[in-house]
Amino acid sequence: MNGIMAASSNRIMLGPLVAAIDQGTSSTRFLVFNAKTAELLSHHQVEIKQSFPKEGWVEEDPKEILQSVYECMDRTCEKLTQLNIDISNIKAIGVTNQRETTIVWDKETGEPLYNAIVWLDLRTQSTVERLINKTPGRNKNHLKHKTGLPISTYFSAVKLRWLMDNVEKIHEAVLSHKAMFGTVDSWLIWCLTGGKKGGVHCTDVTNASRTMLFNIHTMDWDPELCTYFDIPMEILPKVRSSSEIYGLMKSGPLTGVPISGCLGDQSAALVGQMCFKDGQAKNTYGTGCFLLKNVGTKPVMSDHGLLTTVAYKLGRDEPAYYALEGSVAIAGAVVRWLKDNLGIIQTSSELEKLAADVGTSYGCYFVPAFSGLYAPYWEPSARGIICGLTQFTNRSHLAFAALEAVCFQTREILDAMNLDSGIHLAQLQVDGGMTSNRLLMQLQADILCIPVVKPSMPETTALGAAMAAGAAEGVSVWSLNPDDLTEVTSEKFEPQINPEESELRYARWKKAVQRAMNWETTEPVNNGNAGQK
Repeated sequence: MNGIMAASSNRIMLGPLVAAIDQGTSSTRFLVFNAKTAELLSHHQVEIKQSFPKEGWVEEDPKEILQSVYECMDRTCEKLTQLNIDISNIKAIGVTNQRETTIVWDKETGEPLYNAIVWLDLRTQSTVERLINKTPGRNKNHLKHKTGLPISTYFSAVKLRWLMDNVEKIHEAVLSHKAMFGTVDSWLIWCLTGGKKGGVHCTDVTNASRTMLFNIHTMDWDPELCTYFDIPMEILPKVRSSSEIYGLMKSGPLTGVPISGCLGDQSAALVGQMCFKDGQAKNTYGTGCFLLKNVGTKPVMSDHGLLTTVAYKLGRDEPAYYALEGSVAIAGAVVRWLKDNLGIIQTSSELEKLAADVGTSYGCYFVPAFSGLYAPYWEPSARGIICGLTQFTNRSHLAFAALEAVCFQTREILDAMNLDSGIHLAQLQVDGGMTSNRLLMQLQADILCIPVVKPSMPETTALGAAMAAGAAEGVSVWSLNPDDLTEVTSEKFEPQINPEESELRYARWKKAVQRAMNWETTEPVNNGNAGQK
C-alpha cells in the first residue's frame, strides 16, 4: 500500500521516463526507468518458446517474439497506471536483443518466411565447412581482418546463406526483391514503426558487427563480404548508430513515442554497467555467458580466440568504441537442461541449494559443449561431457559441477583477454539472471582469484538500451556525462580459497575440455543404422 501512496504523491516529481524492450533468447521484457535516477519503476516478462526440430537446430517464431513485445508493453503500461504513473512521461524506447538470431520476411505481406534461426543453432555446420574449404589455406580467420570474427555457425551471414539455400519461399522472395533480412532488433523496429506500411528497416552498428557482412573499420556493409557469402545487399537493413531516433511507435498505448536506442544485448550490458573507459569489462550470465572488455576507439584483434566487436556508437557523430568479446554458448542453458532434460531439479533456484549442500563437485567435471565450444576454442565438433564420476557422485555434485563449468569457461576467456590486452583485470563486473545465485558468484571469484562486483539492480542490459534511447539527439532526457551518471550500489564477492587449489581445479577442467573435443565429425559412422540420425 505504501508504495502506491508514495507513487501517487510523487506523481509530479517523476519527470521523464525511458523504456526498454529487452528481447532475449528465453524471454522478452519491457522495463521502464526514471531517466534522472536510473531507478526501475515497473516491468513485465514473457517466456519465449524454443523449438528444436532436429538435433542441433534451435528456432523461435518471429510472430511470437513480436507478440510478446506487445504483451509486455501493454502489461507494463497497466502496472504503471495502477501505480498512478502517467505513461505519457515515457519519452523514448530503446531496443536490445539476442544477437545473430536471423529472420527473413516478406516486405509486402510483413509475414516471416521461416522461423527465426537462433544464434546457438548448429545447422549451418556444413555451410561453414564449405566456406572454409574455399578460403586460402582453409583458414577460419580468413575474414577476421574486416569482421573481427572467425567463420562460424554463430554469425548471421551463414544462417542467412542456409535459409537462401534451403527454404524455397526465401529463395523466391530474394529473386523477386521482396525479401528483407534482419536480426531481432531490425524485425522489431520494422514492425513497431509500421511494418509493411512504411516500417523503418534498420539495425545498429553493434548488431551489424555480428553478421560477418559488416566491415568494422568502414562501419558499413562490405561489398566484398556480401559477394563472399553471395548475399544481395538490397535485403540488408540500413546501419545506424546505437543512439538516434529511428522512427516512432505506430500502435498500442505508446503510439508516437520515438524508438531511439538500439544495442545488441551484450553491448547494452556494457553500457548499462557504465564501462565507458578503455579496459573496463563486464560478464553477463544469461542463456550463454558473454564477457566484454572495452578497448577504446581502435579495434584490437585477438590472437587468443576472442572476437573483436563494436561495443557502441552513442550518436551519429560520436566515435565508435570497440570491445574484445569472449562468448560461452551454454551458461543458464545448462540449468534449463538439468531441469527439463534430466529432471534433477524442478526450479532454477533449487540448483543453488543442491550445490551448496555438498560444497564441492567431488572431482566431477561437466563440460556443457551442447553446441560445440565457442571462445577461445571455436570448436563446433565438441560435445558435452561429464567426467570424473565415481560411485560416490550424486546429483548434488553434478549441480555443483554445472555451476563450476560456467565459472571455468569465464576464466578461460578472461585469461585470453589478459593475454590479448596485456592488462590484467583487477575486478569483474557482472550482471544477468544467473547472478542472483550467490554460490555461483562466490565460485566465480574463487576461480578467477579476483573480486566479482554485482550491481544491486541486475537489469543492466535493459538499462543500457534505455540510456542509449534517452540520450539520443532529439530526446535528450538522459545524460551520459560520467559526472551525471547515478552511482550504482553493488555487492562485492572476494576470493576465499587459496590460489593453488583454484589452479588445480582449473587444470582438471582443461583436461576435461580436451576430452570433449572432436567428438562430432561429419563423416558418416557406418554401423548399419547411420540413416537414423
